[in-house]
Amino acid sequence: MTNPIGDIEKAEVILVTGSNTTENHPVLSSYVKRAVTQKGAKLIVADPRRIPLVDFAHIWLRQNLGTDVAWINGMMHIIIKEGLYDEAYVDSRTVGLDDVKKVVEKYTPDYVERITGIPAQDLAAAARMYAKAGAGSLLYCMGITQHICGTDNVKSLANLAMLCGNVGIEGGGVNPLRGQNNVQGACDMGGLPNVYTGYQKTSDSAVRKRMAEAWGVSSLPDSNGLTVMEMMDAAHAGKLKGLYIIGENPLISDPDLKHVRSSIQHLDFLVVQDIFLTETAEMAHVVLPSASFAEKDGTFTNTERKVQRVRKALEPPGQARDDWKIIADLSGRLGYQMKYQNAQEIMNEIARVTPSYCGINYKRLEHEGIFWPCTGTDHPGTPCLHMDKFTCGLGVFHGIEWVPPAELPDENFPLYMTTGRVLYQYHTGTMTMKSEGLNRMAPESFVELSPGDAGKYGLSDGEIVKVTSRRGTIRARAKISRKASDGTVFIPFHYAEGAANELTNTAVDPVSKIPEYKVCAVRLEKLQGGI
Repeated sequence: MTNPIGDIEKAEVILVTGSNTTENHPVLSSYVKRAVTQKGAKLIVADPRRIPLVDFAHIWLRQNLGTDVAWINGMMHIIIKEGLYDEAYVDSRTVGLDDVKKVVEKYTPDYVERITGIPAQDLAAAARMYAKAGAGSLLYCMGITQHICGTDNVKSLANLAMLCGNVGIEGGGVNPLRGQNNVQGACDMGGLPNVYTGYQKTSDSAVRKRMAEAWGVSSLPDSNGLTVMEMMDAAHAGKLKGLYIIGENPLISDPDLKHVRSSIQHLDFLVVQDIFLTETAEMAHVVLPSASFAEKDGTFTNTERKVQRVRKALEPPGQARDDWKIIADLSGRLGYQMKYQNAQEIMNEIARVTPSYCGINYKRLEHEGIFWPCTGTDHPGTPCLHMDKFTCGLGVFHGIEWVPPAELPDENFPLYMTTGRVLYQYHTGTMTMKSEGLNRMAPESFVELSPGDAGKYGLSDGEIVKVTSRRGTIRARAKISRKASDGTVFIPFHYAEGAANELTNTAVDPVSKIPEYKVCAVRLEKLQGGI
């Protein structure tokens, strides 16, 4: 997030898109609801489903799946045409608006309506509401990123925010809501195939030299690693022989599970390190039991870039150990000694090799968290990014054309399908499905469909339905809901039985390599009996 969570309540207008915030980020959603009900903020929600947050919205834009670039371009078309953009901000702090103007010229409200299904008058009202706000906050999540055009979607939102002068101000910003509690921290620590900590690129020879010196090795490779999807493809092709998976359950969370199972079966050696025996761990040659968050010391970096201490409250059960201890011991047996005494020593190393973390240490984190970048031990941290200038000097606009999803409905697969989460289960259910109370609230997979589609296919609420895509078939219970729109069904991805990712597409964004979980084509068939 460019802005802290608390800034949400300082916004005059909040635009939420690609985020079922009340179910996926229930604590953060309380800030949105307070801003609307108690602080006078206006709320715009752009979502294909009637998510609960729509009940608080002043404007709801119900776009067709995979059309986000089109409606964002449409908003910018209106803002530019009506002269509502922040000309002084654009002139002094950005470059490239002419490229955007050329691209969005054709994205008239009527043209956008034909692509997205959003009524022209609603699009215009939303554009004016956002543009006229003194501070406008953009919140988005994986409904924006999990597309073949996910990078373009994010860039388009950045275009919109810069156009209206909403980056680098209190109550504004472009704010991604992370999917898990330390996603931000994992990326910050180099959990990506092309960077070291703090997003220092592996292709930079000066960075490689500094890291090699810090780690006491002669050199480091200049090539990038593989992304998750590339790893599975390489395993399937026999090019990747071994895989070490920590805290991930791809046999539920990755797209096209038939392909994932086959890829894992092609491996010579699979190691899984986790707190419970997941579906993926059941296929492993070796399982390394690790400690949970409450059983170890360390830090998390949350969605607003705040680094926070985690303190051990319990002893880990059985043979479970801290993740870092397992990794360090394994590294030593492979010939490289990691001589850390505790998690604090690791944090000290992080500060030494990571410019954005160099002012952060355990002593400073004793009572409260610190926002990175924090460039010295006397630096207070940076809650709001880009206040005076952008990291690169000037913000860069990108002219972006809308492209359709990788897979569209046809005669054999006439419906769109999208995936997501429900309030009472979390990710692949590794933890939540061990709770009897949560399982009572959300016990099984379902396919959410509109009353219109239920009538079209002769389906009743609660009956079992067969759902088929070009990749597989599942059975799930029909849930007729006014959340759904005609022509589009929703399936949560948490469940091993009736797994949504048996159906999803492996097509990826060419830049981020993130799969298009949010759009694929399916058909429904009436089926009697149980799952």
